[in-house]
Amino acid sequence: MHSRTICLMWGALLLTTHAACAADALDLSNYRPQSDVVVRAEGKLLHVEWPITNDERGVLVLSLDANAPLIQQLGVIRGNAPITSLLDDVNPVTFLTVGSRNLEPQGWMAFFDNPPRRPHETFEARLDKNAARVESHGLSTTVIVETLTAGPFRGNLQLTVYPHCALVHVEAVLSTDEDARAILYDAGLASAVPNWKTVSWMDNRDQFHVVPATASMTAAPIAVRHRAIIVSNDKGSVAVFPPPHQFLYPLDFSDNFKLVWHGPGFRTLGEQFGFGVRQPPEGDGRFVPWTNAPPGTQQRLGVFYLLHRGPPKEALEQVRRFTHGDRFEKLDGYRTFTSHYHVEHTLDFLKQQAEQKTTGVPQGLEVPPFVQTFQRHGVDIVHLAEFHVNHTPEFRTQRLPQLQAMHAECRRLSDEDFLLLPGEEPNVHLGGHWISFFPRPVYWILRPEPDVPFERHVDGIGTVYAVHSPADVLRLMEKEQGLMWTAHARTKSSFGFPDKYREQDFYQSDRFLGAAWKAMPADLSLPRLGTRVLDLFDDMNHWGPRKQVLGEVDVFKVFPDHELYGHMNINYLKLDALPRFDDGWHSVLNALRNGQFFVTTGEVLVPQFRVGDKESGETLKLGSAMTADVTARLTWTFPPSFAEVIFGDGTRVQRQRIDLREQSAFSHYDLRVPIDLAGAKWVRLEAWDIAANGAFTQPVWIED
Repeated sequence: MHSRTICLMWGALLLTTHAACAADALDLSNYRPQSDVVVRAEGKLLHVEWPITNDERGVLVLSLDANAPLIQQLGVIRGNAPITSLLDDVNPVTFLTVGSRNLEPQGWMAFFDNPPRRPHETFEARLDKNAARVESHGLSTTVIVETLTAGPFRGNLQLTVYPHCALVHVEAVLSTDEDARAILYDAGLASAVPNWKTVSWMDNRDQFHVVPATASMTAAPIAVRHRAIIVSNDKGSVAVFPPPHQFLYPLDFSDNFKLVWHGPGFRTLGEQFGFGVRQPPEGDGRFVPWTNAPPGTQQRLGVFYLLHRGPPKEALEQVRRFTHGDRFEKLDGYRTFTSHYHVEHTLDFLKQQAEQKTTGVPQGLEVPPFVQTFQRHGVDIVHLAEFHVNHTPEFRTQRLPQLQAMHAECRRLSDEDFLLLPGEEPNVHLGGHWISFFPRPVYWILRPEPDVPFERHVDGIGTVYAVHSPADVLRLMEKEQGLMWTAHARTKSSFGFPDKYREQDFYQSDRFLGAAWKAMPADLSLPRLGTRVLDLFDDMNHWGPRKQVLGEVDVFKVFPDHELYGHMNINYLKLDALPRFDDGWHSVLNALRNGQFFVTTGEVLVPQFRVGDKESGETLKLGSAMTADVTARLTWTFPPSFAEVIFGDGTRVQRQRIDLREQSAFSHYDLRVPIDLAGAKWVRLEAWDIAANGAFTQPVWIED
């Protein structure tokens, strides 16, 4: 529809000729006029309005003039009042850092890689404004402006608004034909002269800062809470923040690496002022894999602008709503469980005891910082992965005292509201890396002398096991009703696992739970996180034995000033009550083994899921009927994107996608989908939002 443009007013639809439209390449053929988003072209300006609340509308005015800032106005309208302008004459800015991926050892599954230690270059994305189009998808409307280039990458800039939501979603969508590319990006807004008066943020020690826009003489990165920075004037505020989980590439440490910036001269901005988000190239200085950018993939470098007519602190509260304040919500009938932390509290505790010459609790460890941090995030149960430093499990003379200290500290730090559970990443005998989990304190030696028996009594401790082989590991798990699973499957030191041992007795046993899920590696072209393990999930359930996938975090050290939430996921276990440490925690392991849980990044929840009348972990007998209803209750904060019912017959995986783009932010949906399950062996569900936050269930098993 290049020969005309559609201008939609609140009361009428007006058609204008091509001669009246200065944007010669404006395409509105895929815009849906009956949507709640109003698009109106006036010369070289494109006006976009959408409802935020019942009496408030968002306003985005774009200039298609190549010599003008892209965003002429960003504001709100309340009732019949004039536009309240929050920002004028600003440009979205994106800086793409392009490095290389070492594909030799593990291909695109690599974590042990370091692009920042090889040649790399940062490019400012340049927008030509040589064409634009408007598209409607569900409730949302997207303005796509061509052409965007950043070094060897090329694509477009997309700005999306969502009715009943105060967000503008801005994405630089870029692709390259070059192979083995790893990338990072910084994004935000910039202007020759700041038309905002103040810049605000909450630092990572919970202090709120408000400074003049011109306070900084050079652009400076800042450590903040909630990955957000806010600019304000007398009329209101605009907050900028990234997708909360997708933005953070995987690292071993969760330190706050200063994820926002503000001031003049950022990157190549010269004297221009700006503010926004950033990805630190150097990370934690260990393995820093950045983000995959395979050739031909559409990398979506996204950021959100939140519009608010109030002061900056109120705007931050609106940002916090999208992640529940970086806290995992309470759900009736569920308890939050998180696993795989190398905090090494036991070794710190023993070291501090020796240094302070005490047999009691060392000063400063009365309530360790990591406990405070987990409680801040709404975690009920933490499963540790201790003794991962310097191969301490191999020190036979220290092993039993270390286990005693770990068990005693977990008991001391647990109470009626918080359960700290012992666990390890023992990494012996089986191949690759794996996690151990017992329902009570268990003492075992990982690398015993050859003549040490499998089971013996030790005074002051009781039964002590010695495992010499995979068969001994399985024997121990069966005797103590423990669980084990593959840590960081198919990457890191588990590259090739569990595939390589899937025929082994220990894997075939019901003591082998399956694998753990984490958003690793990063790839911004995908609408889902952690496809590495989601694909493995389907493979495992085709291999035969019933397996589950739980969420893992796998970081070292945890402190209150860290950026932990962005790296986290959580398991919601179906538990009526939190177990007491001294009574054992069999119910936690039973919930995992029986598949009575779902995994989430926190923003999307699945409190109810059934296939027919069966919940996850249960078995549905189809009988003569080959069709069953998949039902679920979904809730979310960000606008949702899609759900998928995923099922397999032992060979082939099938997916049925449910488009959720007609749904609003901060809402819920009762899903009901009839599925032909002829030949199916299992069914599970995933749900994802526009920021790639998501949740997935464990399978319901199918028998004919």
